[in-house]
Amino acid sequence: MTRNFSSPYPIILSRLTRLTQASFGVAIAFTLAINPSWAGDPFRSQNEARNIDDKTEAAFKAVFQQGDYPTAERYLSQAISSSSDEPLAYAMKASLAYINGDLAGLDKYGRRTLEAGQKLVKTDQLRGNIYTGVGHFLEGAAIITREGTLRGAPQALSRLRLVYDYLDRAEAISPRDPELNLLRGYMDLMLSVSLPFANPDEAINRLQTNAAPEYLTNRGIAVAYRDLKQYSQALDYANRAIKAAADNPELYYLKAQILKEQGRQEKSQQLLRDAIANFDKALTKRSQLPKQLVQQIENERNGAVNSLNGAAQ
Repeated sequence: MTRNFSSPYPIILSRLTRLTQASFGVAIAFTLAINPSWAGDPFRSQNEARNIDDKTEAAFKAVFQQGDYPTAERYLSQAISSSSDEPLAYAMKASLAYINGDLAGLDKYGRRTLEAGQKLVKTDQLRGNIYTGVGHFLEGAAIITREGTLRGAPQALSRLRLVYDYLDRAEAISPRDPELNLLRGYMDLMLSVSLPFANPDEAINRLQTNAAPEYLTNRGIAVAYRDLKQYSQALDYANRAIKAAADNPELYYLKAQILKEQGRQEKSQQLLRDAIANFDKALTKRSQLPKQLVQQIENERNGAVNSLNGAAQ
């Protein structure tokens, strides 16, 4: 599938670093609610499971089920120190480096993701192509972070083309693969809500139909509807995600964001109070979240308080 990224490419490229976090925790993009019978593969049923090592799986669960970043870092360090060839471990490590403002780490582990993906192509063409694309994506995010959107645009744009080239190859092998569709669904949603005249319905349908696990697909759809300012739908999907991963503070933060904007839109003091309550619930687990994210939650909570006070006057 051929894509024209020439215009408006500054908007697309400025979203690369956001995509990294969203898709892998970036939100990367991945998994929660892992079924123990899936042999370490959080995406596929047992008869289709790939051999993903237990430390990488544990890191998945720490980030996306509990929202516990320090524990995820420990598991990823163990996975990598054991000379793992699992590209997802490197991709998650790169994403966490980005979140922590560690450009050297983003460079290093983005490159190792690419190398591991290229190596995996020899034995697993599907996942090898997925993570070769992810590796190019992470390297593009590093370019934008280091050079800025305008200076880094030409190099990052070429990387973005490669990302979709390799994802297209993976899709040709297995168009219904849940790991592929989860990642691609997140990426397509973030791009679609950034571009004029783009329609996110195809990406939402991809997540609903072929991606897994369900509660992480619900999280992605909630983010999409939030950005589209369709707050009732966003709240519905946020609640579905919380039902499946109730220990994750980031989901309460997402719900708080939605309630805050809905409260402002509808001039509802009750919705603003509900938003503040969910910000507070997310902050009860501040010790397991990145410091920058905690500061962001606190700032947005203060904004909700100011909105509530203004509405009460």
